[in-house]
Amino acid sequence: MKSQFFKNLAKGLVIVSAALAVVNCDESTVSAAAEQYGADPSLLSSSGMADPALGGGAVVDPTLASSSSDAGFFPGSSAVVDPFGGSGEGVGQGGEIVDPTSSSLAGGDDACLASSLPDACGPGTNPIVNLSSSSNVNPASSSAVKPASSSSEKVVSSSSEKADDGIFLAEGGDENKNLMEVEYIRNTADNGGGVLCYPKQLSSTKKHGVVLWGPGGGSNPNDYEGIIRRLASHGFVVVATSESPDGTDRGIPALNWLEKKNTTQGDPLYGKLDMTKVGASGHSMGGLQSEKMLINDKRVVTAVLNNSGAFNHAELANVPQGKTAAIVYGEGGMERPNAEGDYNNNNVRIPACLLKMTGGQGNECQNGECGWGHGSGPWGGMAATVSWMRWHLGGETDRKADFVGTTGKYIDGAIIGAQGKWKGQCKNF
Repeated sequence: MKSQFFKNLAKGLVIVSAALAVVNCDESTVSAAAEQYGADPSLLSSSGMADPALGGGAVVDPTLASSSSDAGFFPGSSAVVDPFGGSGEGVGQGGEIVDPTSSSLAGGDDACLASSLPDACGPGTNPIVNLSSSSNVNPASSSAVKPASSSSEKVVSSSSEKADDGIFLAEGGDENKNLMEVEYIRNTADNGGGVLCYPKQLSSTKKHGVVLWGPGGGSNPNDYEGIIRRLASHGFVVVATSESPDGTDRGIPALNWLEKKNTTQGDPLYGKLDMTKVGASGHSMGGLQSEKMLINDKRVVTAVLNNSGAFNHAELANVPQGKTAAIVYGEGGMERPNAEGDYNNNNVRIPACLLKMTGGQGNECQNGECGWGHGSGPWGGMAATVSWMRWHLGGETDRKADFVGTTGKYIDGAIIGAQGKWKGQCKNF
């Protein structure tokens, strides 16, 4: 990377904020970090990010918006990229600062800046992967995906649920595959900057559960098209916020918007949603948004934080009884201290799991371990989020064995499609 890029680092508040987004939600610490790297702390928001532009524009009627045909991808290592060539901040997850003007390199999100910000994410300069040519990419259109229109698949409720109760779930249940064709609508919801995604063939007999997704700080929700599509292909209606403050300012309006669609005659989602079966998930800052939604919105009953955790290590202890949460994180990710501190707080009383991805090939390091980094959850680890939602929203109680105990696939099992293993633990079940 050119030396001029580093000379301008003090002026690059967006880049500074990205590195701080997940490890910082504390205003005093943000100011100290900003001073360390030559930035004006008065220009940083309390979340540790340069104040992001609001998702402008009027709410788009999804019935008038075009459906994207882009396939969903995920890499098999900790070198995470923007799978869709989005206009990120030009920062590589593995520690390499990338020229954002270069062709298909990615980086959005609050990614690591190890090579320019000392000790932010540990040593190493992992290259950015070009997913368009990666041999380990699993596209949504691959032969492993079962489209809803396939003659070999019946789009009915999961075989593991009773015929007369629960929400709709796609048949089969393999969280490592896309099971149904979906509608993917950009620039809708949340002041025109969000995403709406749902099965093309909605159930006529059952309601659909809802998942609220939050992108990482400084990222576009379309950077997470892979996991959004995966969730929707399993039967969920997914709404993604345009950005993720570490609070509910985006999440609550997004769910309100979806609830209005559920009660508006003529809307494709009219009467299709069970707004009492809402899960929240997200990456980095989006994970903090999910945690706050779990605490403050009665509609949200479960959450999966991807590469995230409260800076004060206390928020999971504030979740009301009757709800559940999981944290998916990387062995070398800069979020690791927050993820482990939040889960290990002795005041946590809800059923919760801490799911670490180990054995990755990356050079991001924490606590003497290197490998799966800050971008691991939404890509290589997306199956855990899908399975968790099928369990806690869809009532597939047989999935409990995958998470709770000593031998479950997310406790001591292989990371399907990628190198490494899960090392998980749960409590209060």
